[in-house]
Amino acid sequence: MKNKDLERLQGSWEIVSLEVEGASMGENAFRGSRIVVSGNRFTSVSMGATYQGTMKIDPTKKPIALDLLFEEGPEKGNRSLAIYALDGDTWRICLTLSGKTRPTAFATKAGSRLALETLKRSSGPSRQESIRAEIARLEGEWSMVSCERDGQTLPREFVKTGSRTAKGNETTVILGGQTLLKAAFSVDPTTAPKTIDYILTAGANVGETQAGIYVLEGDTVTFCFAAPGDPRPTEFTTRGRGSGTLVVWKRKK
Repeated sequence: MKNKDLERLQGSWEIVSLEVEGASMGENAFRGSRIVVSGNRFTSVSMGATYQGTMKIDPTKKPIALDLLFEEGPEKGNRSLAIYALDGDTWRICLTLSGKTRPTAFATKAGSRLALETLKRSSGPSRQESIRAEIARLEGEWSMVSCERDGQTLPREFVKTGSRTAKGNETTVILGGQTLLKAAFSVDPTTAPKTIDYILTAGANVGETQAGIYVLEGDTVTFCFAAPGDPRPTEFTTRGRGSGTLVVWKRKK
């Protein structure tokens, strides 16, 4: 990750105070609320609702500008304009609730349609929180960039027809207009390399498990899968017949 400002926000954050339109909210209004940042994606849990989306930072602005684009949850399709300040393990965010003008100061008042949140870094996200955040990063629609199977490179004309769609822990891969596979999957982003397991639900080898490793960098993800039933690969390569699949995907804009 090249954005140093974004790197500093990685991890799990708990909301410790909340002010909305000039009024301080009691602890019951935000108890248990948190934000998990993984890459440029965020997962926010607040008052029983889960929000997911992407974030964009402009560190050249003073205060630093932050855009939150909500892709899942009650605010799906909306964008919140914000500013933030990070002081050690304390993160302050002033953001729009429905307004279209970015705040200029860390303050709210009646009728401002602004909220001011103060967050503290958690001791570290739990393994389950990390998994949920990672699955959220893998969601969406992806275009195939390259594919190698059993040591053979897939021709470019076929690569152009490849697409991957993921929602929750279910994924579908289409190639040449045909469904190549459907699978339920689990991930473990705490290992090195990160691991992924498919349970195939459509296509060839239905019911079998396929073990893989992956690396996710921004909008590009690389998977290396063993053949169904074979041991998990340890490196991102295929060497010959029955050795598995190496495929690179790019998130569609």
